[in-house]
Formats: sequence, structure tokens, C-alpha cells
Amino acid sequence: MAALRLILGDQLSDGVVALRGADKSADTILMAEVNAEATYVRHHKAKIAFVFSAMRHFAHRLRERGFTVRYVGIDANDNQGSLKAQVAHTLENHGPFDRVVVTKPGEWRLLNDMETWGDHLPVPVDLLDDDRFIATPRDFADWAEGRKQLRMEYFYRDMRRRTKLLMDGDEPAGGQWNFDHDNRKPLPKSVTPPPRWFAEPDTMTKAVIDLVEERFSDHFGDLDSFGFAVTTEGAEQARDHFVDDILPSFGDYQDAMATNEPWMWHSLLSMYMNCGLLDPLDVCQRAEAAWKDGRAPINAVEGFIRQIIGWREYVRGLYWLKMPDYKSMNALAAQNKLPGFYWTGETDMACMADAIGQTRRYAYAHHIQRLMVTGNFALLAGIHPGHVNDWYMVVYADAYEWVELPNVTGMAIFADGGIMASKPYAASGNYINKMSDYCKGCRYSVKARTGEEACPFNYLYWDFIARNEDRLSGNPRMGLIYKNLAKQNPDDVEAMRTQAAAFLEQIGAVADAP
Repeated sequence: MAALRLILGDQLSDGVVALRGADKSADTILMAEVNAEATYVRHHKAKIAFVFSAMRHFAHRLRERGFTVRYVGIDANDNQGSLKAQVAHTLENHGPFDRVVVTKPGEWRLLNDMETWGDHLPVPVDLLDDDRFIATPRDFADWAEGRKQLRMEYFYRDMRRRTKLLMDGDEPAGGQWNFDHDNRKPLPKSVTPPPRWFAEPDTMTKAVIDLVEERFSDHFGDLDSFGFAVTTEGAEQARDHFVDDILPSFGDYQDAMATNEPWMWHSLLSMYMNCGLLDPLDVCQRAEAAWKDGRAPINAVEGFIRQIIGWREYVRGLYWLKMPDYKSMNALAAQNKLPGFYWTGETDMACMADAIGQTRRYAYAHHIQRLMVTGNFALLAGIHPGHVNDWYMVVYADAYEWVELPNVTGMAIFADGGIMASKPYAASGNYINKMSDYCKGCRYSVKARTGEEACPFNYLYWDFIARNEDRLSGNPRMGLIYKNLAKQNPDDVEAMRTQAAAFLEQIGAVADAP
């Protein structure tokens, strides 16, 4: 008998486990663009176009390898709208099949659904573990067991030992595990970010872009600047461009921000790794080779590798360890609504306007913009975690819940109460001024804490500190901040809190979350 092998839109890897052992003479590969997956949040148009085009190119690749592929486009007459319904329809109309084979999905909501499929479909469903990661969920759970704090740094060291990346025997190359202190330079006026490589949309991709523009016209974002690679070969070209031309300066400026400079020295590879077009370990090994060959300094290579075998593996492990309860955490009792300018970019705050504007255009912002601009504002403004997480899931092409939720809930808005981070990443306008040129072109004054010209990040910061005193003053890393609060004139603090309340009311944020 034959197997029906389902491949999802983030499983576009030649070696994905659901393809192993496939009988090319009997089995059928099913791939489907379904409305349920495109709209469970209203994904950025560019995210949908990227995934659909990459899926179509991967289906073509599988056919060239001799597989029988049944591909169901979003506009196909027999499109059933959901993965489960599409599988059931295929079993009934295109069989016979003796089983369904699928690699476990990366999101809890979909795995929770798939685990019930066997009760409703006429054949067994083989759910196979996704082994495209270094650490399994079981590995992470074993590492986490008995630990009072689940800090990424110690997990990262275990990943270095396991992969042998940047290791000198049992010791870290260069004599230290982490070179982050070398990676915090603002961008000098004399330094210009390098040109970047982008793919030219081919005929298939152009057709997908037109389809998405028509079918998902009311979704967030633009498609005019679409330049993502949609094939393994294209993703590899993007990878090689980064390693050869960009990586050497990545470390120095990985935390820097600049007006109208969306890419800086960042890799732009996360979307390719997250959908399966690139092997993350291979990417790390190529970066390590650049250091060994003298083509990139160790602070750049270590910082980049840490993002992948450190953060990427860590957040996935934490996600599976803590779900489903993790999604409902709200340790700071944040209740406000997301302001409308998160969707339009229309705000006088130069940093927010730039980060959101480029997100609309490219479905991309780099990690400091996500953490210390849009995420920091959401934290200070007390926006409900559900609203914040939905926004991050909608707007970025690399967003899948396993990576988005821990980064937002744990890092950006401290909604998990410290499971991930040792303290909230809260900052006033001073941090943004230090790491960017945004404040120089902003109508607000980064030095003012109250008054019409005051930077909203300043009074929102002290309002955040004051209103969360009962929750955060006992945090050892917040001690100096609360000592500073105690030294301030109470009237000044009250003035900042009053202005913060008025500002949140003005931008339409103040309301109970649903």
C-alpha cells in the first residue's frame, strides 16, 4: 500500500523526516496552501507570498527528484481550507493510502490538532519528530530539570560542547564563551551599511505575488519590495553573501540602529532557516570556517553562532517545555490595547515610525528594533501580551509561534515573570539615543522627561517603574533603579505618570484587553 506524506510550509528541507523511506513508485506527497494557515493570524502579505512561492518551488524540486506530488493551491477548486480537511479529501479521492505520514509541526496549536487526526481519518497518522534542530524538546526538558533559572547562556555552552563549534578541546575558542561586550557599538557617521543581495522574483513568484495581492488585499504590509529567495539555491546564495561579505562587521554593529537602514549587518537568514531552506548547523559551520580562515573576527562569528545554536534552540526548547500555559502568561498584569500606529507607522516617534515603516515594506526588522523599540514601547505602555504577540506573528516573515512567543513574552515584555530573562528589558529614550540616530531627527527631545517636547519613552519608562514597584522591586537587578526612583522628587514622578496616562489615552491604548 501507499503512504500519503504531508509536507508543511515550514518543512521545505530535502532531508525532512516525513520524506525518509518514501516509495517514489507508490507514495504521494501532499502540499497545500490552505486559508486556515494563512489567516489564523492575518499574516503579512510578504510572509504569505514567501511561504506559498517557496512551497511551489519545493514541490517542483520534489517532482524533479522523482516524487509524485499533489499540490493544492489556495485558489484550487478542491481546496478544502484546512490541512485536516485537505488530508481527508485526498484520502477519499486520490487513494488508496494505508497511512498518513507527517513531520510534527512547529506550533503547539497545530500539533494539538494533528494528535486527534487519527480519531477522525480512516487510516493511521504517523507523527514523526522533527530532527532538524540540534536539541530535541526532551533534551531541553532534561537540561531544565532541577534548575531554578533557565538562562540561555548555560544552555548555549552545552550546545557549543555538543556541536564542537568554536571549541578548543573542552574550552571555548578565544578563551571566553561570549564576546557580547564587543558587540555593542553604535554606528559611526563615517560608516555606511553594505549593499545587500536580494532575489529577483521569477515567473512563479510573480504569479504568487499577484495572487496574494488579490486574495489577501486587506492584510498588513506591502509586496512592492519583495526580494526573498524562495528556493534552496537562492537561500544558499543569501547565506554565502552574508558569510563572505557581511559577517566580518556583524559583531561590531549588531545592536546598532540607523534611520532608513533596515538591514545593517544582519544575516537576513532567519526566514530561510525557519522554513527549512537552510540547515542552521551548516550555516554555523560556514561562519566558523570564516573565522578559522581569518575572514571574520571571533566576536562577529561567536555572536552570530550564539543567535542560532543559543537563542534559536533555546527558545524552541522553552516553548515546548512551557506550552500551552506559556501563551497566557501576563506577569505584569498588562491590559492596554495596541495603538493604531503599530499598523500604520504614523507616529511622531522617529524610532517607532522607522521600525514599523520598514516592517510594513519588508516584513522584517532586526532584533534590536524588535526588542528595544517596538517591544520596549509595548512593555512600557502596558500592552496586553495577547495583542503584542499577535502583532509580532502578523508582521514578520520569519515569525512562527515557537520562536516568536518566547522572544516576545519572555524577552520583550517580561510577561513570563522572569522564566527567560533576569529582568525586564525596559529602557528610556537614552538607550535608543545611544544606539541609533533616531533621536536627532525626532520632534521629541530625548533629554526631556515631561512637557510637550518630552520623549514618550522617558515618562513611560518611569511610569512603568513606578506602577510595577510591588512586582519588580525585589528583583536584584532592579535594585539600583528603585533606589533612583526613591531619590526622585515625588512631584516629578507624579508629573511623568500623569503625562504617561494622558499620552496612552491620546493614542487609544487605554482599554481593557478582550
